[in-house]
Amino acid sequence: MDITSFVVQGRDKALLYGDFSTYHGQLSKRLLNSRKKLGIVTKNRGKFRKAEQVTAEDVQGNHEHVYLLLLTSERAWAQAMSIKAAHANDQNGIVGRARSHIVSRLDKAARSAEHVVRVLSQPDTPGATTTDILEAQAYASLIRGAMQFEKRSWEACLRSYATTYVIYNALATASKSDIFKDLLSETVEPSIRFAAYQLKTPRTVSVATLAQNAFPRSDDSLVQEINRIDATILTEAKPESQGGIAGSESAPQTLTWRAHEVQIEDAEIATSWSTVGAAKERLSQAVVKSQDKGLHEVAAAYDEILISTQDAVDATKKAIDDLKGDGVTQSDPRMQRLQITRTAVNYEMISWRIGRNRVLTGPHDGATEEYGSLRRRKKKDATSSEAKKERELPSGKKLFKLKEKAALYDGILQNLESIKELPGVAADEELAARIEAYEQYFIALKHLAVARSHAIIGNSANALALINSALGFSLKAVAKLPKTQSISEDLPLSLDISPASVKFLEQVIDGELQRHRAIVHVDNLRKKRQAQGDEYQSHAPLVERLHEYPVGGADLSNIVEFPPKEAVVPIKPIFLDVAWNYIHYPGKEPQATNDQPAAATQGNEEPTPQPKRSWFGFGR
Repeated sequence: MDITSFVVQGRDKALLYGDFSTYHGQLSKRLLNSRKKLGIVTKNRGKFRKAEQVTAEDVQGNHEHVYLLLLTSERAWAQAMSIKAAHANDQNGIVGRARSHIVSRLDKAARSAEHVVRVLSQPDTPGATTTDILEAQAYASLIRGAMQFEKRSWEACLRSYATTYVIYNALATASKSDIFKDLLSETVEPSIRFAAYQLKTPRTVSVATLAQNAFPRSDDSLVQEINRIDATILTEAKPESQGGIAGSESAPQTLTWRAHEVQIEDAEIATSWSTVGAAKERLSQAVVKSQDKGLHEVAAAYDEILISTQDAVDATKKAIDDLKGDGVTQSDPRMQRLQITRTAVNYEMISWRIGRNRVLTGPHDGATEEYGSLRRRKKKDATSSEAKKERELPSGKKLFKLKEKAALYDGILQNLESIKELPGVAADEELAARIEAYEQYFIALKHLAVARSHAIIGNSANALALINSALGFSLKAVAKLPKTQSISEDLPLSLDISPASVKFLEQVIDGELQRHRAIVHVDNLRKKRQAQGDEYQSHAPLVERLHEYPVGGADLSNIVEFPPKEAVVPIKPIFLDVAWNYIHYPGKEPQATNDQPAAATQGNEEPTPQPKRSWFGFGR
């Protein structure tokens, strides 16, 4: 039958654009339509007759009778809430006839809801499951608790809301539905806490313990059904105690921050802090097992502890707001302990935020120049010989990764500023100096990342200036960080940074500084040589620059160099060979020419042909 869903959806749909008066009007129309479906509507100008009580036989014939009772209960509840909202701004509060009218309407709503429970609990009611009966009992207890809340019957109110709390917890465990969780967090738990406060119950008692102790165990069938769904819900709780957290054996009783050990003032804080400790252990195990995983997979393991620490922060803020609402001054010991708790839980949450960002920056907090590759990681069974050489990332992707690193460093620096604003941090000189050293460390890393991006796009001078600035910040971090601080390498990354990491960054930046000094020097020499070449080109005559197009026009005043200077002139080899025939060296007689041997021949003997020498038949 989905009783809880039927009620919650009707409320949400009406209150989304209206108020309780709008909801009351809608319920009247829905009641009329329901009566028409059942054929029990009073005819026009007909004689009024009192409606008969709904029985199990009626429900057997049509389940609309159950919804008729629920709509009747909801209409009375909406009317009571409408009256309460109209008198919310009264100077003396809701008193007199207004309060009695509200109590009367809520009592009528509770009686209609309890009638649903009686009808569904009868053995001869078909179609009514155990879940339907439990939902009807929880809804009836919720409306009855609201009536007792307005009547200021705090013990009865606590019992009614405890019944609702236990049933909805059991149903939420069985169905994993968010409807029950929303009702518990928004309506039931605040009402239980306020009723317990009116009964002078200590705030150190958790809501779960209050509900367990106030739950009416006389209803054997209800207790049996709850134990069938979840036997741990009705586990016997410890009696309330002034000295610690009741009903929570594993929850810590105290919290240590620096040299202060304070008692935890609220049960929700203790439960959340206990969850933080368990999450920290699981994170340590996950980090040890994630040696071969990517950065984002390791960072995802931080989600649980971030959620746990945020819950602890929210619980502490709520406890402080409650004390302020009760008129407790800042000098009260309870408020002082809560302020120390607030600083501790906020410091813990910010530390793990910074640790997650440090994981994403890469090895050594991004100090080394590593960008990854375009190729995906190889499978574990692939051998090194089969693996292809990974390609280097292009400049655009390198710049994008450096931009991501700079954004992560900005987030870390913002978190460090948040730590400085926490109560008590500025007065702790040792902690303030350590936070200042961490800030200098991450500023140096940010300057280094930006310098590398300038180096990629060719701005070597800008890169050198940024690296020089980063070296100054790293030296300040080394000077301010205590040398005696020791941090285990096996722990997950958080805020704390070891002196070895700061020293490693200083060495990396110093090496980058020397390298970029050399790069800038080479660039300056290259530019100087290029400037000299341009100067030569500008003084060369026009005849030597015929291969260049004169963009600004030809310089006709410098066509040739006059008077000419001695210079080497390139000549083709054939000219040198021809000239060799006409060179005579002193002290040597010229050899006979080719036509002299013809006269010296005897008789008619023909002269022997002479072999050709030199190129193209020329020669001696």
